[in-house]
Amino acid sequence: MKTNRKQVIDTADFLKQHITKQPRIGFLTGTGLSDTLNDLEVIAAFDYADLPNFPVSTVESHKGKLIYGTLSGKPLLLMQGRFHLYEGYSPEEVTFPIRVMQELGVKNLILSNAAGGINLNFSAGDIMIIKDHINLTGKNPLIGPNEDAWGIRFPDMTEVYDLAFIDLAKKIALRHKIPVQTGVYAGLNGPSLETPAETRHLKAIGSDAVGFSTVMEAITGVHAGMKILGISLITNINDPDAPQKTTLESVLKTAEKALGPLKRLLTDVIANIRDEC
Repeated sequence: MKTNRKQVIDTADFLKQHITKQPRIGFLTGTGLSDTLNDLEVIAAFDYADLPNFPVSTVESHKGKLIYGTLSGKPLLLMQGRFHLYEGYSPEEVTFPIRVMQELGVKNLILSNAAGGINLNFSAGDIMIIKDHINLTGKNPLIGPNEDAWGIRFPDMTEVYDLAFIDLAKKIALRHKIPVQTGVYAGLNGPSLETPAETRHLKAIGSDAVGFSTVMEAITGVHAGMKILGISLITNINDPDAPQKTTLESVLKTAEKALGPLKRLLTDVIANIRDEC
């Protein structure tokens, strides 16, 4: 079922009662990354369950809170946890928060995720700046009648991830001496992890990392005219010739260790986003 714009507007109107200054930045955190912006000055916090029309996150480590606050004086919306296709949500439900952000005036969208490394030059704990993605879900949040108030029928996808954002993130990483990779993210449905044969296929088609999120939100962000920065935290390496079992516990442990550098990187990125964006 297509997202009902009235429901989105109702949710946005509810949030406007608590928003003192229009947020221009939205940030979605991935598995184990809810505390990435712990320097955020919180003005208001909401459980997803308390927001009208909002889905509810069912995945461990996704806190299920929407935070409105400021960082470096910039008002932003932080989602501590997201929604996934494998939870049974439709693409429209997964991207409902992006539409709410759009109605609230968000122009800059930061998407983070935990991902498995396909590129064998990567290591667990690496930060990868997403330069492009491959949608292998077989789904698209824009299917159905187009909502002209939100965007055009056929949005161009040649630059999903904003080049200026990527350049900014690289410069800040260099300044802080934070090693970063750049690569292509493959989005799957999940929740089952990849077989060795599937990993070989992903590598053959140009994937550097793989995960179960981000792509639906990125497509919606492009449709909404947002500038997007995508960041993957590589939590494990998928080597089809030497496969190793991966658990949620090991993913969370790797994410926890990498939070420090990721926090420094993204805090500085947000501080350097121009106010007029």
